[in-house]
Amino acid sequence: MTALNDDLREWLLAEHAGTVCADRLNVITDELRRLVEQGIGGAIVELGCYRGAMALWMRCVLDSLGDSQREIHVFDSFAGMPAPGTKDSDHLAEGDLRSTPQDVLDTHARWNRTPPTIHPGWFEQTIPGELPSTIALAYLDGDFYDSTLTGLRACVPRLAPAGTLLLDDYADTAVNPKAWDGLPGVKRAADDFFGTPPPIEVLVGDGDLAFGRYLSPVPRGTAP
Repeated sequence: MTALNDDLREWLLAEHAGTVCADRLNVITDELRRLVEQGIGGAIVELGCYRGAMALWMRCVLDSLGDSQREIHVFDSFAGMPAPGTKDSDHLAEGDLRSTPQDVLDTHARWNRTPPTIHPGWFEQTIPGELPSTIALAYLDGDFYDSTLTGLRACVPRLAPAGTLLLDDYADTAVNPKAWDGLPGVKRAADDFFGTPPPIEVLVGDGDLAFGRYLSPVPRGTAP
């Protein structure tokens, strides 16, 4: 990684501590490096981008790896959270985490980076017609059951072979007792989508990381 990315890491951890942590940055970095090294094509998609901090990190990592032309697409209501459903906790309320597309643009402009393609609106309104046809990495950060299930249904079929889907706030405390379990709708949605046990790797960080990783299968006889 570059000195610029080191500076960016420190800024993100200080200015966006509510949504970014060192464990998340490390996982994203490793996944992007793998995609580039293995030549896995497709766009990067983030569902639930808030103010664009993670999208900025992904852009800078890709740029440092010589993959500056790969597209990044971010989807967000920019109206805050929807109302939680019956399978969600009350950790977040309707309207929380409100941001604007301009926030995303400003975050990238601060570091002189190309902004992502921004798709404002509720997932069920934007995803059907605007999701890229091939996805190398899908980062789902919808927080609630319905939002996560919508993202899984749309993104998993479009993953490139050996592409990755990361589920933020996926807390399997039986595997990782340290994981923060404040948004249980995420794991419930994944269990309902994939069935149990789901084909999801539980990622363990130095802190209370709650992350799940799904790797798209590679057809027999082919290489990623």
